[in-house]
Amino acid sequence: MDNIEQGLKPHDRLAARLADDMDAVNTLIRTKMASEHAPRIPEVTAHLVGAGGKRLRPMLTLASAHLCGYTGAYHIHLAATVEFIHTATLLHDDVVDESAQRRGRPTANLLWDNTSSVLVGDYLFARSFQLMTECGSMEVMRILSNAAATIAEGEVLQLTAAQDLATDEAVYLQVVRGKTAALFSAAMEVGGVIADADAATVKALYDYGDALGVAFQIVDDLLDYQGQSEATGKNIGDDFRERKLTLPVIKAVTKATPDERAFWVRTIEKGKQDAGDLEHALALLNKHGTLAETRVDAIAWADRAKASLAPLADHDIKDMLVDLADFVVDRIS
Repeated sequence: MDNIEQGLKPHDRLAARLADDMDAVNTLIRTKMASEHAPRIPEVTAHLVGAGGKRLRPMLTLASAHLCGYTGAYHIHLAATVEFIHTATLLHDDVVDESAQRRGRPTANLLWDNTSSVLVGDYLFARSFQLMTECGSMEVMRILSNAAATIAEGEVLQLTAAQDLATDEAVYLQVVRGKTAALFSAAMEVGGVIADADAATVKALYDYGDALGVAFQIVDDLLDYQGQSEATGKNIGDDFRERKLTLPVIKAVTKATPDERAFWVRTIEKGKQDAGDLEHALALLNKHGTLAETRVDAIAWADRAKASLAPLADHDIKDMLVDLADFVVDRIS
């Protein structure tokens, strides 16, 4: 590894290692985004895809395939499939959340309309299923179709759990495992399956993706209260304004005095928010140390991800995945 590459962040090192494959994935994505009869489809998808993003999930598929010695071409199809599933969920999420910003740019539902976002998301889901069938593996189709169902289930669970103060950390973890970690674990798992890796290796890849996905979402939820808008591409306090009961707040509710609980009932359960409420929420999170506790949880999940890879043979990509787990939580250091 040269000095320039050593200076890169773990995600960027992985991207450099997989650059040729990612070029092929991006070409395939552009091809499959095309629509002869509905130009709105490439317009909407090009806006979201063109917004950048780390392409982390498809890179996990490519990385796991290489880690397992795969030499075929179907990992490209699977990586594109994973990205289509992810992009479809983003389009739907922004409609559900009534979001106005994604990756620092206006959301598709703001630039076009909710109907376009939902229908184009549906199109991308359909495209993802077309792509996964081209590999000819029932196991791959089982994994990715289960992931798609689990993601949807997690989103529906969040609809009710996110504004119910009875939601505890176990339910929160169930939501996170559904809406976020399911695609991380599937992305890793299918790379091993397409490479005909043994069951223990595939399980290790799955466990890494699951733990990394949980850490990733916990960090995202934490950054909503203490990040920088320029870095996150989101407005600080969006989760509070959208009445999402995320881990820092769940922890604060368990420690709340009667007056504090009344504040959470008013702002989260009833949605009656006034000027200064976000600042008061932040003061309560800091008072009870729940931001720091949430950070500890995120680091523990990152450590769990790294431990999952321990049984696998030495490989430069394995080292990059270990570093990636650290990098995910370094965002909150």
